[in-house]
Amino acid sequence: MKKKIALKSYGCPKNLVDTELIAGMLVNNGYEITLDENETDTVIINTCSFICDAEKESVQGILESTNAGKKVIVTGCLPQKHQNDLKQAIPEILGLCGTTDFDKILELVKSVENNKYKEIVSEKPNYNYPKVERQQITAGASSYIKISDGCNCNCGYCIIPKLRGKAVSRPVEDIIEEAKKLVKKGVTEIILVGQDTTDYGRDLYEKPKLAELITELNKIENLGWIRFMYAYPTHLTKEVIRAVKDSEKAVKYFDIPLQHSHPDVLKRMNRPVLDYKKLINEIRKEIPDSAIRSSFIVGYPGETEEEFEHLYNFIKEMRFDRLGVFEYSREKGTASYSMKPQITKKVKHERYKKIMELQQKISLEKNRGKLGKGLECIIESFTEDKNGKIFAVGRTQFDAPEIDGVVQIETDNILTPGDIEKVKITDYSEYDLKGVI
Repeated sequence: MKKKIALKSYGCPKNLVDTELIAGMLVNNGYEITLDENETDTVIINTCSFICDAEKESVQGILESTNAGKKVIVTGCLPQKHQNDLKQAIPEILGLCGTTDFDKILELVKSVENNKYKEIVSEKPNYNYPKVERQQITAGASSYIKISDGCNCNCGYCIIPKLRGKAVSRPVEDIIEEAKKLVKKGVTEIILVGQDTTDYGRDLYEKPKLAELITELNKIENLGWIRFMYAYPTHLTKEVIRAVKDSEKAVKYFDIPLQHSHPDVLKRMNRPVLDYKKLINEIRKEIPDSAIRSSFIVGYPGETEEEFEHLYNFIKEMRFDRLGVFEYSREKGTASYSMKPQITKKVKHERYKKIMELQQKISLEKNRGKLGKGLECIIESFTEDKNGKIFAVGRTQFDAPEIDGVVQIETDNILTPGDIEKVKITDYSEYDLKGVI
């Protein structure tokens, strides 16, 4: 009988891909994977440590497993960031593995099976995508492909370069091969992820290659949609915008985390000071029906009322289709940790609420404009209302999974997750839609 190992994954889609690679290595070496830790005594927990709340969630997951008496291996960002403290804080842990060391996961598993503590955490992380087929632990219409990892940007609030190292890209042909395999398994939407997808390929080809990658992916038969996330504004070139416009399968959706609008705050963040209005207007001019998502940080150290109002008015004017707002999280090891003055929690939360209230109004108005229109939606799942009526749940091309809205679809047709259907919009709320086929 094969030995079972349970997997738990926290954090972003990039972490999920790493967890699935770990699963692939284990399966190739005779292990069976389960997501139910009650079925085994060994648990591998892939953790996130981007901000304090993510750390708390990861630590809680570790404690749940150790308190249940499991043999626990902790991988990813938490041991990379807290290697010297984690074992001391939770002595029941039997293994630690850094962000770029999971290709050695079998060494840790063998050690833990013998009840011996072992840690493998590189002092200087350097990402190397292992030559192994992922074992997907989530099934659905969409699948993420990690095209790169690490980052060269060194933003003032971000710990990622220290946890993940410099940017490292995968060859185009490897990504195309993986995409084809996923499509053969029934995946309809490919979502490209990395710390900075728009700078993809610079380390391998001496120039960014995202535009060419989109064009090549567009040629894959039976692939429905192509989406990329985390576009750094200085690297979102006209070539990338044109590739999205010209590629039939590329969704007309741009995820561009701008973080702030005021030039002084951007300088303190070590972010590019650009004319963001010009960039957004260029996208909308080139692709009029596109959706633009962005994210912003409020309460960054030193943010004045004037600088916050600048951000508020910028969002009000640009009317983003999708928006994420985050209260600044003070993280050790970042440039902003020692900056003064730090903004109080109360002020940060007030600013957060003010922008969220603004965006709710903008989002409601934009969704009202979709009433009566026919929009293509990818079918994801099914749900039942309080009266027992079954609805399909889908997403438009203007919504990324798990972070944007959904469409509740009424239909008598037989639908399968992954189908792309035209849906007539019949109702709306701030973030979600209703429709009928």
